[in-house]
Amino acid sequence: VVASDIMHIETLDPSKIYTDSANIYAVSVYEQLVTLDNDNKLKPLLAKSWQVNEQQSVFTFKLDTHARFSDGSPVESKDVKWSLERLKNIKGQGSFLTDEITVIETPDAQTVTIRLTGPHSDFLQLVTSGMFSIINSDVAIANGALSDETAVKSDKAEGWFLTHSAGSGPFVLDSYSPGKALRLTRNENYWGTKARVPGVVFQQVKDAKAQAEMLRSGTADIAMQLDIRTAKSLEGSGVQVKVEPSNKFIYLALAPGAKNIGVNLSLEVRQAISLAINRNALIELTLGRDGGRLLAAPIPLEFPGGAGHPTPEFNPTKAKELLAAAGLAGGFKLKSIYPDLNIYGVDFSVMMKGVREDLLKVGIELELLPVSFVEWRKIANGEHIPLTAVFFEPDYFGTSNYVSFFGLSKGSVWAHRAGAANYPSLLNPRTAELRREALAARTTQQANKLWFEAGQEMIASKIILPMMSPNLILAYGAKVKGVRYNASCSLLLANITY
Repeated sequence: VVASDIMHIETLDPSKIYTDSANIYAVSVYEQLVTLDNDNKLKPLLAKSWQVNEQQSVFTFKLDTHARFSDGSPVESKDVKWSLERLKNIKGQGSFLTDEITVIETPDAQTVTIRLTGPHSDFLQLVTSGMFSIINSDVAIANGALSDETAVKSDKAEGWFLTHSAGSGPFVLDSYSPGKALRLTRNENYWGTKARVPGVVFQQVKDAKAQAEMLRSGTADIAMQLDIRTAKSLEGSGVQVKVEPSNKFIYLALAPGAKNIGVNLSLEVRQAISLAINRNALIELTLGRDGGRLLAAPIPLEFPGGAGHPTPEFNPTKAKELLAAAGLAGGFKLKSIYPDLNIYGVDFSVMMKGVREDLLKVGIELELLPVSFVEWRKIANGEHIPLTAVFFEPDYFGTSNYVSFFGLSKGSVWAHRAGAANYPSLLNPRTAELRREALAARTTQQANKLWFEAGQEMIASKIILPMMSPNLILAYGAKVKGVRYNASCSLLLANITY
């Protein structure tokens, strides 16, 4: 039993997932061409081998002939082609990850060749992501799934995926009650090493103290959202607690192009907002002292280009000066809609109250409006939100992920959410140029330099304001073993023994 805040799982359709909890599901019930070992190194999964051309633009995978879906049918190249084309055409949150795929060829049942628009040194890392799950195409098609250009409007399978699974992973879906519980059962027909536990239940529990009490009483075996103070309360109880730096982070984001915003969030105003927030105090407020790390760029500190940037400055006096120069010495009001979540041990409502207190000291009055994650996503992608808070963890081990998502190039996720259509000056074509150059770089040193420059560009825009990288807290019962986190998934269920 895993105590977790699963309320932000909107879908179990592997082509549409884009949350941490849903990704755990995707890599447990479905499988990818390639995965990561205990040291975050690439290793075969559905693909037993692969070849890459010199330009790193053509990738050929040979599938393992032993691989089987849960119904016993073989995993074939047609399933890979269909799954990746569906991910691209269904236009879900993760579809942008396929933007550089041009052609997928299947010369025989065990061979898949993927051609890209250009060099992509991160591509093998990319296909480890849960979004690149391979689906049993015959079963999915029979239940309304489509993979061609009509999928975005005509696919009818999302409801079916809420009650059924069609993967090759070590678990299969048992049931999902949104906001209550997600139940998985061991795949007894699994083609690899079978899962050691017969089933896993994700129980909806938002509050960290409640999760800790379930661990203490034995009604939960693993807790996913403990903060460091709550974890320390478990000392002497027999519960195992492991604390280590993570690649996850919490950030604020500004949308100058939000509808009816009421103020010009110019670069100077955005700089002032950043300067007014005491990030160290926020870490202590939400996670406790030493509960997390500061980061300047929206890139994990262990990823290429993430470390070495100047620490974000806290300077309310300078913030007031910038606001006065922008004609806003009298202050202004700003609407802040954010997801009502406890994620990575951070209670968003607690954090946002701290942000409000900081901004009020420089004359900015925040109206705090917590909503469900589903509602937040609709607003962020619709009318946009003047100031919001959200979270991110790696889709795969590669900085290209972050530059695509946060880089503010035309068509990127945060260029849209920040309202670039109404405020085009926030667009930054340089980040896309740096990304292309880094992915084509001949040496790691050359690539790292380009990734660092991309980080500087994202810092300078002051649209994405990283707040903290919470430490990873793995808490689990005395009998539980094999709890592990890697760059692609928060919890690998197949490794767990009890």
